[in-house]
Parts: sequence; structure tokens; C-alpha cells
Amino acid sequence: MNIPRIVIGGLSSGSGKTTSVVALIVALRARGLKVAAFKCGPDYLDPTYHARAAGSASHNLDSWLMGRDGVLATFAHGARGADVAIIEGMMGLFDGASATSDEGSTAQIAKWLGAPVLLALDASAMARSIAAVAHGFRTFDADVKLAGLIANGIGGKGHLELLGLATAPFPIVGGFPRRAELAFPERHLGLVTASRETVPDALLHQWGEMAREWFDLDAVLAIAHSASALPVPPTEAPAIPRRCRIGIAFDRALHFYYEDNLRRLERLGAALVRFSPLTDSELPDVDGLYFGGGYPEVYAAELAENSGMRSAVRAFASNGKPIYAECGGLMYLAAAILTLDGKRHEMAGLIPVDTVMSERLQAIGYVDVETQEPTVLGPAKIRFRGQQFRYSEPRLLVENPRCSYTVTDVYSGRSQAEGYRGAFTNVLASYVHAHWASNPAVAESFVNVCAENAQTRD
Repeated sequence: MNIPRIVIGGLSSGSGKTTSVVALIVALRARGLKVAAFKCGPDYLDPTYHARAAGSASHNLDSWLMGRDGVLATFAHGARGADVAIIEGMMGLFDGASATSDEGSTAQIAKWLGAPVLLALDASAMARSIAAVAHGFRTFDADVKLAGLIANGIGGKGHLELLGLATAPFPIVGGFPRRAELAFPERHLGLVTASRETVPDALLHQWGEMAREWFDLDAVLAIAHSASALPVPPTEAPAIPRRCRIGIAFDRALHFYYEDNLRRLERLGAALVRFSPLTDSELPDVDGLYFGGGYPEVYAAELAENSGMRSAVRAFASNGKPIYAECGGLMYLAAAILTLDGKRHEMAGLIPVDTVMSERLQAIGYVDVETQEPTVLGPAKIRFRGQQFRYSEPRLLVENPRCSYTVTDVYSGRSQAEGYRGAFTNVLASYVHAHWASNPAVAESFVNVCAENAQTRD
């Protein structure tokens, strides 16, 4: 599997990785190249920028959530037919699930993929010190091939040339000056999802032009082509013929899904049918529902006003049909969302909690999940991995609500009961964003439950 590839890592968060990746994708596509895009870690937002720039889906590569085989298989699928693959790192190059190893880090992904790394950093107040940074990152882990730097926040071409002299012969392949007027929009979760309304095509085109002006694109491609061949991953099992239909909540309010999770459902025989909790008054003809994450708090009033959809979801649950929800999806299935202005917005009412928004982050990081009873995801004692990133907290409306999960925080080791069921055993809602590469049986179980429902309907 000989695919030219490069990882854009960072000195830290905020070093300009996403901007650099998007600009490079647009510039390389302007040369007629097909670019495959990937994102290290569990982030949902950066891949939407990649997808807009590349014209195709961007896939997450998370070594802690997916494992080595899962990462290699997803990379092979996503890069098939591409001329070059660009992988955006997360946080700093060596930051991940552990303070003492490279587990879950961009560096681990780079090593697994045998990919050279370009390190992006904020060089706005740097001169010769950039050479010390380059030396430290190059020697910290000899198995990571640090091939060059991207110096962002520079004052101009003269500053970039000075930095290049400081690091010679180690290359600086380019870097961007600050352009506030071209900055991507942000909100509390980070970047705003890259729709055509929030990130117009003209803005992407401008960043592509910036890359042509400020980067040595030939050098970037040469580094990507220096990657050695990868072993061919095991052949996938044949896709199962269609046996059920799963409704996927997808609109401005709810749209956070891992591409790998959706693809697993499809290969297991599920046809995925998108619907909008914001604008549709009724559900499509489906055998199960999957509510992903998103920004339900931003659209809480509109979600509450759509009483037809909320009633349809309650009726779906009362008819015994399976419903699975994550984070923002949990908020939609809750009794209500309490927004920062103190207003209470009625939601679907399937689980006995209100979700209360806060100005401060309430949970972040990787978690292990073990089910304590049978659910739509399989029997008791099923284990899988996921992550949380949220600004809301559940306010329980009953004592000791029925919970099906034990969720253990990887960093602190603390465990808590979660995975709310409510009055319906066929409903499962959690703040955890699960990645099913950590246990493929979970996706299979959900499709099986939906397929059983389809047979009952027929």
C-alpha cells in the first residue's frame, strides 16, 4: 500500500494545524491531485473543514479508540484512489491518552502509518529559538520522522527567511502570516461546523491561494512521497445485503458522527436515512433511530417548537423500536434543555433528566464503557471505548434512574453509572461518543436489533 502521505502535527493546540491542512488540500487539488484527508483524535469539527476542502469525507484516526488494525484499515479505505493523503494531528504532537507514553497521540499515528511529520507552530515571537524547538522534537522520539516545520503567525517573508536560516538545513516548508479577516468562525466547542453558510467557498479558495504564495508545495509533496510502503490491511468481510433502515438525525442541531461508525452500519446491512429533528414533522420509514451529537442547545427553541417530530420520536419509542443517542442526541431525548439564559425548552421526554447548559466545560476526555445489562448495543458486560466533550450536565428528575453503563474516566480512574434508559428498554442515551472500532460487535448488535424490528414490521 504505497500512498504518499504526510502528518501535520502541532507544537500545541492553536498552532494553525487546521488552517494549514485546509489550505494545502485546496492548493494541491488546484494542481489536479486527489487528496484524502484524515484527523487524528476524536474531533468532529475539523473533519468538516477537510471535507469541504477535499470534496470527500475526512476520517478520524484515533489510536486509543480504534487500535492499530482499526487505524490502518480506516486509512486504507479513506486513502484508496488518492494521489496524496494529509493527516491532521491533534493538540501537540506527543499529547494523547497518557502523560508517559505516546498512546493515543499524533506521534503514535505517524509511526503506525510510517508517515513523515511537518510540525506547525506559532512562530510570531520567535527567531533562533525555533531551532531549539526543532531539535527537541526531532530527537525526543527517533521513531517519529520529523521532516520539516510550518511557521505560522509570521510577520512577513523576511521573518520566514530568518527562521529558515535558523533551522537550516532542516527545512521550513512554509507558514502563514496572521490574517484575521480569513479566520474560521468559532464557538465554545471550537471551530463552527464548516457548512457553506459559515465557511463560504470563496474563503477556502483564498486559503488555497495563500498556500500557493507562502508554501513550497513541491517540498511538501516530496516529503509525502518519502513515506515507505505500508502492509496491505486484511481484506474486509463482504458487505451484508440490506436488511433494515436506520434513521440518522442530521441537521444544524445534530450532525456529529464518526464516518467509520456510519460505514460499519452500512456494511452490516443498514440503509442510512437522514432526517431533521429541526424541520421534519414526521419520521421517515425506518426500523431504528441514531441521534448523534451537535449543538442542540443553540437550536433548543426550534427543536422545542417542532412538536410534531418530538411526538413522532415518542411514538417510535412506545412502539418498541430501538433508539440510540449520544451527547447532543441525549439532550434531545431528555425532558428538556435549560439554556444559559435560564429558559427551559421541552424535548422528547424519553429519559428522566433535564440537561443544563454551563459556561464552563463539564467533561472532556477518553472513557471506557461496560454495559451492566442487555441494551440495543448487545448483552451485559460488553465493553467499548469513547470520549466526552460537553458543556451540559444532567439534572435527574427521578431518584436512581435506570442506567445501563459503567463509565470510567481514563485519566482519573473514576467511574459512574450512566447510559440512561427511561421507561423504554429499547431506548439508550449517553453523553459518551462511542467509536465502534473499539468493539465491532456493538455496531453489529445495533443493526441486528433494527433488522429484527424490520422483520416484525414485515
